Amino acid sequence: MLSYIMRRIGVSIVILFGSSFLVYNLAAYASDPLAELRLSTDDGARQQIIALTRDLKLDIPPPIRYFLWLKGVLGLFVGKLDLGMSREASSVQEQLKYAIPVTLRLVFAATFTALLVGLAFGIISALRQYSRFDYGMTFLAFLLYSLPIFWIAVLLKEFMAIQFNNFLSEPNIPFRWMVFFSLFTGVFWSSLFGGERRRFWSVFVGAFATNFVIIWAINLTDWYLNPGLGPILIALLSFGLAMAVTSISTGIENKPARNAALSMAGLAVLWYFPAQSIFNNFGSYFTIFIMIVLIVLTGIAIPRLFSKIDRGPIARTAIITGILSGFLILVDRIMHSWAEYSATDAVNGRPVPTYGQRKDQLVTGDFWLNNLDIIMHLILPTLALILISLAGWIRFSRGALLEVLNQDYIRTARAKGLNERTVITRHAFRNMMLPLSSLFVGEVVGLIGGAVITERVFGFQGMGTLGIKAINSFDLNLLMGVNLLLSILVVSGNLLADLVYSALDPRIRLRK
Repeated sequence: MLSYIMRRIGVSIVILFGSSFLVYNLAAYASDPLAELRLSTDDGARQQIIALTRDLKLDIPPPIRYFLWLKGVLGLFVGKLDLGMSREASSVQEQLKYAIPVTLRLVFAATFTALLVGLAFGIISALRQYSRFDYGMTFLAFLLYSLPIFWIAVLLKEFMAIQFNNFLSEPNIPFRWMVFFSLFTGVFWSSLFGGERRRFWSVFVGAFATNFVIIWAINLTDWYLNPGLGPILIALLSFGLAMAVTSISTGIENKPARNAALSMAGLAVLWYFPAQSIFNNFGSYFTIFIMIVLIVLTGIAIPRLFSKIDRGPIARTAIITGILSGFLILVDRIMHSWAEYSATDAVNGRPVPTYGQRKDQLVTGDFWLNNLDIIMHLILPTLALILISLAGWIRFSRGALLEVLNQDYIRTARAKGLNERTVITRHAFRNMMLPLSSLFVGEVVGLIGGAVITERVFGFQGMGTLGIKAINSFDLNLLMGVNLLLSILVVSGNLLADLVYSALDPRIRLRK
């Protein structure tokens, strides 16, 4: 394994050098940073040409100039990385330092959210083949796949930002929309559960009534202006998540796992008020990290109370339940800052922004207000990227699972008497992930391409914006900095995909 990894890293380094050499020379010969200055009649144009030629080393042929740039890149190994200066006389590293976190927040949040949601919908669609839910997901996938990212972004800005902010001035959902949302919810859940006609209508009526009552209660309490989950709702959601996670992870009939998950949910409910007090007084990323560590340690310890053997699956179930329940408590704390955030002069009652990475006028040292501001600015661009990626994951996961379910070993597993949950989770799911693991890198690169447009629409200063800026201004050093980072991401992702593929597929062994 180690020799294979080292060999792949060596090949990747050669690819990086070769691609960077080609891009550098093609960009250098195709662009002329001095073109506008040569046509300028300004008296200082001559001095500017001399200064740019000196700073950017334009008097040196591009092939030789590339090795001067490469020398600065290799300075990374001695702690002296130098990607050169941009045309604005600022360091390329400094510009990348501020752009990288912006793109990472957008792309990785969108990637993993789309992956989880797309896999879930795709798997359910495959298991409910030719059902109402399957037809609905197929239609949704083709619809989202055909929509351009810029159009989705504009629609989100109009309806989820501008119109929603207008709605918050008088937050009351009309009766006709209450009925519409309840009908949609009823159709979704009844199609999801499937079954005979009687079961379909039972689920439909239950979901319709529940959703209608929830919207009515929200209207009655002005929840939009001062949202929150509260201990009662968190308790209901936590115990529901405990049962759902147990059902998927080990099966609801596994009593030790069920008891461990319910215990974690109960501890989360008991921890609600102490956690809120800690968040209020010691709000920080370190506090959140410590709580995650405590949840994991508790999830590892709890199985010892319920079982003496096979504690691994029980611990996994308990940890997942604890993390999800803790996430609900964290979301509740962030919601508590909504009213204060909306009332600030920088927000002025319009909390969903349409442009920018954050509000510069919001000057506060409050940890929760700052993070809520970042989250609100991320929602729309992240959602736009999720929608364009979701369609592919739904279709790929559905097709992969249907192909696996037709294999002989699945029929053998069923013939041996294994229940359907075990067949799907233990035998089909792992093999279904084989083709999807190789698609992950392409999806990430595709999202980065989509982020170029999304950043422009929503005013984010990320890698995409830097790349466009470098191309338009013939800024070779800045372009190479962006290209180098993206190339490293691609080759690293391909290596990771190969390693994941070999780990998932027992038929593949990495040769020494």
